Amino acid sequence: MDRAALFTLPNVVSMSRLVLAVGFVGARGAEERLALIGAASVTDFLDGWLARRRNAASRWGALIDPIADRVFVLAAVTAFLANGELTLAQYLVLLSRDVMTAIGFLVARMVPWLRPVEFKARYLGKLVTVLQLATFVAVLVLPSVVAPLVTAVGVVSAAAIADYTLALWRARAR
Repeated sequence: MDRAALFTLPNVVSMSRLVLAVGFVGARGAEERLALIGAASVTDFLDGWLARRRNAASRWGALIDPIADRVFVLAAVTAFLANGELTLAQYLVLLSRDVMTAIGFLVARMVPWLRPVEFKARYLGKLVTVLQLATFVAVLVLPSVVAPLVTAVGVVSAAAIADYTLALWRARAR
């Protein structure tokens, strides 16, 4: 492993979401959690922007960024579930895209003819992440809109899962 390639500025920014996830679980106040959601949102934008601006996109970054996103989301929804702020059904909907893309990634790595396919972020996947973060904010400041946001996450997650699956099949056919 080349440490210099791993510890680029964009990758360190991505990895900071792991620390933010731990902080989110430990945070008790709505203001603290809102600040952590804001910081996670900013780092999610900033890591990609830095990688493009500095021409520092890497295979490490392509792996670290989505893992950091998923860890933050998992930490947040689990904390909300544990505090009774989300139901089990809402928890499962909010994680549906993440679980399915993780399974898809593992399958693609195990199936020899899918291994060469490069995974890239797609628009619907990014939209799911934005909706997840908006749902987290709503849990803290406007609980009345949580149910419609969870529904939106579910619908867009289903579309994103289909989109990723189709993209994978198209890419392997090339």
